[in-house]
Amino acid sequence: MKIDTEDEEMKKKAILGSAYLGPVEYYTKLYAYEEVAMERYDHYMKQTYRNRCVIASADGPLALTLPTEKEDGMKCLMKDVRISDHGNWRHVHWNAFVAAYRHSPFFDYYADEFQHFFTRKYQFLYDFNMELCRWVCGLIDLHPAIFPTDDFLAEPEDADDFREVIHPKRNYAEADPDFVAKPYYQVFEQKHGFIPNLSIADLLFNMGPESLLVLRDCTPKNKTGLCSKGIM
Repeated sequence: MKIDTEDEEMKKKAILGSAYLGPVEYYTKLYAYEEVAMERYDHYMKQTYRNRCVIASADGPLALTLPTEKEDGMKCLMKDVRISDHGNWRHVHWNAFVAAYRHSPFFDYYADEFQHFFTRKYQFLYDFNMELCRWVCGLIDLHPAIFPTDDFLAEPEDADDFREVIHPKRNYAEADPDFVAKPYYQVFEQKHGFIPNLSIADLLFNMGPESLLVLRDCTPKNKTGLCSKGIM
């Protein structure tokens, strides 16, 4: 699905899928819209940002996948997907973040709070993703009204729909012309060059409070600042 923003006026509300430390593109929507509905009644699918984030490691882009529990062959609503303890993933993911960002400018500032998400056992993936999202928004001074959906709407009329637009297998430049991947400092940039649209964790640990400015620069000027105060 491609969002056509040239012929349609941007709405004040967006609808997003749940995401595990979603990419920069995802957070530009939280920057640009006054209200954001987080979908929880869609059918859960793997190989999406629901349970996967991509960070920059010493060896290049690294996908971190969170294991889930669901019955094979059965459709499961996102709100009902449980987090699995398989593969000691909390330890693996935390160590991956430490290895990737221990030399970044802001990792030490956020590490203690961030680590709590990998020591506490969350039961449901949706709740885990939502709490991470709210935590990130608070750190970078994003203040959209975020609320969970009450039902599934295939074609919402009052919101710009990004549920299938923001996807790890889609070319963001083609699917979402309202997102421009502006470069920012990355730890391994000299080794791999700038890697666009990584997890918000990459932006947060490298840019800290200035992450908000990067989100602004990644969003067209006529679609910015609806929920972010004091940014000129």
